Amino acid sequence: MATSGGAKATLSELVKGFNGLGMRNHRGRVSKESKEQKERMNSMAAAAAAAAAAAQTSPTSPPPVTSPTPVVTSPSITKTSPIGAVAIGAFSYNCGDEERRNIWLNGEFLVRFFEYFGAYERCLLAQVCAKWRDIIYQPRFWTGVTAVIHCKEWRQQSADARLKHYYSLQRRGFDSICFFAATDDDMDHFVENFNSAKKSVRCLSMRCSNASDRGLERILHHLPNVNRLELSGCNEITEAGLWSCLSSNIEALAIADCINVADDSVGAIAQLLPSLREFNLQAYHVTDSALSYFSAKQSYSLSVLRLTSCWEVTNHGVVNIVHALPNLTELSLSGCSKVTDDGVELIAENLRKLKSLDLSWCPRITDAALEYIACDLGELETLVLDRCMHVTDIGVGYLSTMTSLTSLFLRWCCQLRDFGLQHLYSMRNLQVLSLAV
Repeated sequence: MATSGGAKATLSELVKGFNGLGMRNHRGRVSKESKEQKERMNSMAAAAAAAAAAAQTSPTSPPPVTSPTPVVTSPSITKTSPIGAVAIGAFSYNCGDEERRNIWLNGEFLVRFFEYFGAYERCLLAQVCAKWRDIIYQPRFWTGVTAVIHCKEWRQQSADARLKHYYSLQRRGFDSICFFAATDDDMDHFVENFNSAKKSVRCLSMRCSNASDRGLERILHHLPNVNRLELSGCNEITEAGLWSCLSSNIEALAIADCINVADDSVGAIAQLLPSLREFNLQAYHVTDSALSYFSAKQSYSLSVLRLTSCWEVTNHGVVNIVHALPNLTELSLSGCSKVTDDGVELIAENLRKLKSLDLSWCPRITDAALEYIACDLGELETLVLDRCMHVTDIGVGYLSTMTSLTSLFLRWCCQLRDFGLQHLYSMRNLQVLSLAV
């Protein structure tokens, strides 16, 4: 169908409408509206959706087809957006009936139009009619979005319904899959019925799942191109399972709240993943010995290390980090409560390439540590000191000399006063300052 002249004119009106209302783009942030405006927008949206469905359904066309239940989540999604309603209203009031029909079924226009919506909203819009669904299901609209499979809910559905879900995921070309509450049987079903995932999936997450080592090994064998892996709340995964199934092409690994993960697990990671660039670990039982497993294999590749609530890690573990991983650009020791000023001194003297350092919830950090940071970390851009209870105005004075710092987090540092914060006025490059009482 060729684009009518009215379509381009109305698209121009649409853009003017966005700008005139002070609205943003598809990121989901909008300005405040009155209750009457919201109601008017919602009524416009409902009317236009009905008009599009009616336009799609003609005596010679097939009946509308609805899409499967949405299984997509995104951290930046807003469930209601006045942008779509304003857009629909602009077309409804500026086009005649026939012209409106043509616009709402014009592929070129719809591609532009759907760019203003988030992933959650596109799932809803895909249910208006088959034409809209076919356009929205193009992979371009799902780049960077993770498909979340709620396995407990899926197990209650029929086999045909689950196959339709797989087909929906395939059409949209997801490269990131998250299994929630999965078991070994769920892994088997996925492997047996979603063969096309072998080529497309690059990122795999398993959260709050009861899948065992066998299930993890089978899914990773089925998805050979996975280079980002997250295991969170997977209490059936053991150290033996990690040894048997980790692939050398994994570049980013995150493990959190897996009770069987301890020092030997870090040993498996250090041995088997020579290309690892990013490692996130939350494990209460990991000790300094685990950090000694890192060697020259990771010294050039590993640039991001985040250790969260590793309560047994001390300054000796910091020694292992700075000697084995001299090229780190981001380091987090959040909640590593046994690290002291001496450990921070080691970091400042040896990790000169650091751009981000997180020492939040480290109660033994004092102003002395901030002096080491200010003197030696000349490239540091982000510093997090939340809940460092012994940081005072003197320490903030040291930080005020850092010209490279752009983000500073000082939430719940209860000894800071107004006088200390006045030092920050001289930090011309500081863009983010976060404070909380």
